[in-house]
Amino acid sequence: MGVMTDAHFTVLGIETSCDETAAAIVRLSADGVDVLGETVRSQIEDHAPYGGVVPEIAARAHADVADRVVDAAMRETGLSYDQLDAVAATTGPGLIGGVLVGAMTGKAIAMASLRPFIPINHLEGHALSPRLTEACPFPYLLLLVSGGHCQFIAVRGLGDYVRLGSTIDDAAGEAFDKTAKLLNLGFPGGPAVERAAKQGDPNAIALPRPLLNRPGLDLSFAGLKTAVARAAEDAALTDARTADLCASFQRAVADVLGEKTRRALEQFDPGPDGTRRLVVAGGVAANEELRRTLETVAEAAKAEFIAPPLRYCTDNAAMIALAAAERLRAGLVHDDGLTAKARPRWPLDEASAASDPAYGGGKRGAKA
Repeated sequence: MGVMTDAHFTVLGIETSCDETAAAIVRLSADGVDVLGETVRSQIEDHAPYGGVVPEIAARAHADVADRVVDAAMRETGLSYDQLDAVAATTGPGLIGGVLVGAMTGKAIAMASLRPFIPINHLEGHALSPRLTEACPFPYLLLLVSGGHCQFIAVRGLGDYVRLGSTIDDAAGEAFDKTAKLLNLGFPGGPAVERAAKQGDPNAIALPRPLLNRPGLDLSFAGLKTAVARAAEDAALTDARTADLCASFQRAVADVLGEKTRRALEQFDPGPDGTRRLVVAGGVAANEELRRTLETVAEAAKAEFIAPPLRYCTDNAAMIALAAAERLRAGLVHDDGLTAKARPRWPLDEASAASDPAYGGGKRGAKA
């Protein structure tokens, strides 16, 4: 199947990789992208007592509501299932219980409606998410910063991704969540740390900038998290001390990501038109200080700064539907989608992950 540019493609996407059950219907045409319907069911209340996402609880919650979430999104569009061109779902990476629920829901709908099922890599959804709302031509440099992932990727085209650097331990979002739990700030952790940081002094507490002086684009946040824990033990955790810790931690993360992004832009090949584009996606991309830092870096490098609207930074089904629609239009859809397995690990750049894993391999495959 070759590339088809004149037709339009209407796809149902399902996202269940972590703690949000989401469904969206996206239409891709020569005129752009339309999100026709979208429903999200959050699990914040389910996980709040534990200070983090509990995989078993997440999987059960997905199973309880997945069919209703899809139905609500479809009702919003007024479309019937036979008016879809395909059904897609995240089939990895993510919490395997949730991924299984979404994949099986999508496959069942595809089989019942006689539509192709398209398995989508959650990270590809994030990589393409800015294209939901604005022109974002290939190639571009992607900084993916989410709860489970933190990496620099050269997005050279649809399905053509090269890892330039990655965390060697914790992701930035993971460090935010663990810091929030350590300081008893509640769940979700990232926004809680950001709120507390607004009242603090980012220069109050000296914290390390891991790997800042090491060449290359790899990142590390485990040591920073440990430094926050030690600083929390050094003095009573008053509200002021907690705010200062959050502000200092947030500044350290922004400093590291800012400097590494500057280096990444220097070595990134912008392609024939010479335009450097920096795309920032993932839940942590919603952090205001991080955005300001990266915008400044992009401006200094004379690069265009692109970030999805906040609702598309966090996990969402519209990006999954878009990734499937783009693959459908480009003729990159295979007939064996229904045989695709749910995967807890699924690197975007599988060749680099296999030959030079950034961290932890194991029997389930390379993480990043």
